[in-house]
Amino acid sequence: METFKDVISGDQLVLVDFFATWCQPCKMMHPILTQVKEVLGESIRIIKVDVDQHSATASLYRVQSVPTLMLFRQGEVLWRTSGAMQKSELLATIDPFLKP
Repeated sequence: METFKDVISGDQLVLVDFFATWCQPCKMMHPILTQVKEVLGESIRIIKVDVDQHSATASLYRVQSVPTLMLFRQGEVLWRTSGAMQKSELLATIDPFLKP
């Protein structure tokens, strides 16, 4: 079984959505993340981490509010933000991190 560390440690760009089921802005992000994945396809992997079910992981990355979005490559945090974002803003943020 693939672990969180396995996923973020690879060469592929990984967008992690730290969320909670009770969080309204998190619910707003779900369709936006789906659309971002449709645009970027295999160039990015998007995973969701429920902070209530995986509190140790959330704590390790000092996630204090949800949603928190983080970009990883080779285990390194490349970018992070908290709060909901528009699709265009998220795509513009991710673009410089995509490999040519």
